[in-house]
Amino acid sequence: MSKHVSSQVAAIQMVSSHDIRANLAEAERLLAEAAGQGAGVAVLPENFAVLATSQMVDCGRKEAGPEPVIRAFLAEQARKLGIWIVGGSMPLAQRPDGSDIEARVRATCLVFDDQGTEVARYDKIHLFDAMVEDAHGQYRESDTFEPGEQVVTVDTPAGRLGLAICYDLRFPELFRALREQEADWICLPSAFTWQTGDAHWHPLIRARAIENQVWVVAAGQGGQNSERRQTYGHSLICDPWGRVVTEMGEGPGVVAAELDPEQITNLRTRMPVWEHRRLKG
Repeated sequence: MSKHVSSQVAAIQMVSSHDIRANLAEAERLLAEAAGQGAGVAVLPENFAVLATSQMVDCGRKEAGPEPVIRAFLAEQARKLGIWIVGGSMPLAQRPDGSDIEARVRATCLVFDDQGTEVARYDKIHLFDAMVEDAHGQYRESDTFEPGEQVVTVDTPAGRLGLAICYDLRFPELFRALREQEADWICLPSAFTWQTGDAHWHPLIRARAIENQVWVVAAGQGGQNSERRQTYGHSLICDPWGRVVTEMGEGPGVVAAELDPEQITNLRTRMPVWEHRRLKG
C-alpha cells in the first residue's frame, strides 16, 4: 500500500473486552478505516488490546503473555497500512533501560512509524488510584503498575507529538513539560470512567489545549467493556484555541482531522502566552 504523507490524524475509539484476539481484530479493522480516510497518524485508546487488570502482569512478561504478539501487531499494521500508529497503551514488564520490574508492569505507549519501526516509548507517569461511584467502585493502578518518569516527544508527519495517557490529563505540569519540548500536538489514549468523563473530559482537554496552544487528540474507550466497567468514549480532536473540531459519542469508530500547523503558528504569534509567563518553576 502506498505511504500516507499526511498531517491528518485519526483518533480511534474502541470498546475492548477481556478477549485479546478479538480486541486486536477490532483494532485492525479500525486502523484500516483510519488509513482509508487518509490519516497519516492513528491513535489507539488506552488498554486497546488488554483490558482486564488480572491480565496485565502476565501479558507484560515476555515468557508468559502476548506482549510480543501485540508489539508485532502494531509494527505490522503500521507497515502494511503505511501510517504511523500511536499504540494506545499496553503492559510492559521491562523499563526503558531494559531492567526488569518486579511484580508490576508499566502502562506503556509505543509509537511506530510507517515502516513499522518503533520510534518512541512513553510510560504512564500518573496512576489512577481513586474512588469512583460506579459498579467498579475503586481503582488502584499502582497495585499493578509502576509509574514512568520520562517526558517524551517525537517528530511525526503531523508535527512534534507529546505523549500522555488518560489520568495524565489532570496534571497540567506534564503538558507544560511537553510544550517545553516543542510539542505541536499531544495525544491522550484513554479509558475514562463514565462518571469522571461526563464531569471532566471536555473541560480538561480544552484547558490543556488552550493553556499550551497545542492540538489534543484524545482516543478513548467508549462503552460497556464488562459487567463492571463502563467507559465514557467521546473521542475527539481539539484545536489550539480550545474548539472541538470533531467528536463521536459511544461505540467503536474513527474521528479524524487535519492538524493545521499554520493555526498554531498564527495563534502563538498573536497571543504569545508562552513568553508572558512569570512563574516558570
